[in-house]
Amino acid sequence: MFAHTITVATIVLLAVSAAGAQAAEPVFEDCHLKGSLDIRRLEAECARFTVPENPDDPDGKTIELFVARVASLARDPEPDPLVFITGGPGQAATESFVDMAAAFQHVLRKRPILLVDQRGTGRSNALECPVLETEDIEELNVVTATESCLDSLSGDPRYYTTSVAVRDLDALRDAIGIDQLNLYGISYGTRVVLHYLRRYPERVRTAIIDGVAPSHLALGPGIAVDAQSALDRLIERCEADTACATAFPRLPEGFDEIVTTLSTSPVEVTLPDPVTAEIKNVEFGLPAFSTAVRLLSYSPDTVALLPLLLHRAYVQGDYGPIAAQAFMVNDRMIRSLSYGMHNAIVCTEDAPYYEISNEERERIADTYLGTQMIDLLEAMCAHWPAGLIDDDFKTPVVSDRPVLILSGGADPVTPAANGVQAAKTLSNNMHIVVTDHGHGVAPLGCTPRLMAEFLDTGDPSAVDSSCLEIQAPTPFFLTFSGPTP
Repeated sequence: MFAHTITVATIVLLAVSAAGAQAAEPVFEDCHLKGSLDIRRLEAECARFTVPENPDDPDGKTIELFVARVASLARDPEPDPLVFITGGPGQAATESFVDMAAAFQHVLRKRPILLVDQRGTGRSNALECPVLETEDIEELNVVTATESCLDSLSGDPRYYTTSVAVRDLDALRDAIGIDQLNLYGISYGTRVVLHYLRRYPERVRTAIIDGVAPSHLALGPGIAVDAQSALDRLIERCEADTACATAFPRLPEGFDEIVTTLSTSPVEVTLPDPVTAEIKNVEFGLPAFSTAVRLLSYSPDTVALLPLLLHRAYVQGDYGPIAAQAFMVNDRMIRSLSYGMHNAIVCTEDAPYYEISNEERERIADTYLGTQMIDLLEAMCAHWPAGLIDDDFKTPVVSDRPVLILSGGADPVTPAANGVQAAKTLSNNMHIVVTDHGHGVAPLGCTPRLMAEFLDTGDPSAVDSSCLEIQAPTPFFLTFSGPTP
């Protein structure tokens, strides 16, 4: 018997150079980047870039940022690269980009792509935390895990925030000798893009924000509600689909039955170890189930599996398939996120700004995630040191630079409403919402071409998104063999 592995953060849920003068230009050498599953590889040029850990103490401790450059296919590429900024917070850009590289092949035809592992992630002095081997999420364990995390960090978490990261990026731009950047950010990365746009507007040629998490919105309280909305939309789609509704009747009631069962006690499932194939008995409880449903709601491909997984559980009592999915997505998250950096962000930029009314807390409690995420964040962040944050960080970003906003209409974590909020103060924008799609639109259908065309013209009003209007979500899996043809 072994317990499901979780981390505190898994259930949650990212005008001068840093040194005050131009830093030494990084020296790039040929290298290979690898994706999150260590399967995909990508040729690039890599370098190290030294910055002070405390940006206001250039003579103090320094850290190295890992930087990569993916060459353009053009003989005479454009001088302004696209900077890919990933999410989490806590993911490494040099790893995430490999997973998403196909979405940027059109961009590479004319310009290179610059990648920076944000401080605290990947190979940029990653702030790693021990994994909490438990499904018990009582506050005492959260406090213990938080203290253990802080004790293990390789850097001072106060200096691993967005406000510092944008200074790193501009110092790198200056050192390489680039006049202007094009920026792409996904999820938490949109927050970095927007704050860089605020700090260094003259250095931004264009920006693309995909799954918007603006800095003036405190992420956390809305996640449970948005996740519930995405689930409700999934159920509506299944009930409106004759084949899905016939194969999986009573889906809403069945979901409630699963929650009731797992609320009472975990169930025991038998699964093969993904590495050794050894058969093991595994406890599968409500926290793991809820987290799996939320994360599987991110992508249309995994959304297509959810009715089948839920049906197997509530009709046949077979929790094995959804438990296997839960452990896989959890393992991938553990491997891809640096939780010390994640905590440094949310405990500085989000949790201190929660203003949750009793009515709102009741609305959160009525969702399948309940208040556990908020409870955990509040307990964790009460023991986490506050980091550096710019005075205007929690105000909307006002800009007239060209911005392309991408949203999934069924995004469970950064809903299209976030993009609407950001657009209010971005006067030169185009907001594209793709119906019934989840988190991250860049790889979808014709979006790679639209992004490249936007970078070429720098004119969001010229983007013709009609090709996305016919982009249907992945058909539901009626069996594990796949969707019906």
